[in-house]
Amino acid sequence: MEGLSQPSAPVQAAYSYCEAVTGQQARNFAYGIRLLPADKRQAMSALYAFSRRVDDIGDGPLDPEVKWERLEATRALLDRVRAGEVEDDDTDPVAVALADSARRFPIPLGGLDELIDGVLMDVRGATYETWDDLKVYCRCVAGAIGRLSLGVFGTQPGARDADRAPEYADVLGLALQLTNILRDVREDAGNGRTYLPAQDLDKFGCQDGFGGATMPAGSDFAGLVHFEVRRARALFAEGYRLLPMLDRRSGACVAAMAGIYRRLLDRIERDPEAVLRGRVSLPGREKAYVAVRGLSGLDTRSIARRDVRRRA
Repeated sequence: MEGLSQPSAPVQAAYSYCEAVTGQQARNFAYGIRLLPADKRQAMSALYAFSRRVDDIGDGPLDPEVKWERLEATRALLDRVRAGEVEDDDTDPVAVALADSARRFPIPLGGLDELIDGVLMDVRGATYETWDDLKVYCRCVAGAIGRLSLGVFGTQPGARDADRAPEYADVLGLALQLTNILRDVREDAGNGRTYLPAQDLDKFGCQDGFGGATMPAGSDFAGLVHFEVRRARALFAEGYRLLPMLDRRSGACVAAMAGIYRRLLDRIERDPEAVLRGRVSLPGREKAYVAVRGLSGLDTRSIARRDVRRRA
């Protein structure tokens, strides 16, 4: 942003650390981030590295009490970032990079508090009776990330309905998270977690969970998956209205990340039982194609044309 000098050497080193974490651990996220200019790419890497730390605490083998303590310690670190108390020579590179990003971009850091709140729901073993219940969790762990990212991307001057951009970023996060939940049903079951709403599980006879590669007789797992896929597609359609509000490279980043998940959703829809047999993923060449498509602006132009027709 104008008026800010180039990051100092310690801050650059902190950003390099965060970019390394992102490149090594962000299987899908990294494809979109690569399309951004350097300053936005660095800020997004700082957000990812902090979020990764929170997720790793929640997913790790520690006792729940220890997880709670570490998550609250991470929140205290976030408070230091928010208060401007993290110096360039601080020993925590993630905090240094996040603090610099927060000075350069209007990042709503409260979204990281929401992420911590969502992971604490995991630690407590929360389950969800209805989709409205699950949405609360999804907004914490994914919708908040969409709103944080929008703080880095910004919207184009004069963009139509730009005041709704945070809403669309939030909804797109929900679409990505529901896709994640479908992909990981068996892995999550192995960790003692069930995210899909109990109401939906009962409707399709899947209330006994997903502990094996096959479902009990009488259950309609494919029906459950197709029901949730339709819900995710509606969320994607709504969230994609964000794209025309962004500049070309920010829009490309979002289109690439969302496009990878939409194709993942297509695979799950074609073969629902695949998620019970193992982790469904896209090959690297297909992810690269989606990233190139995002950079071309095809998805953004398509959404813009659809919105024009809707208003006509």
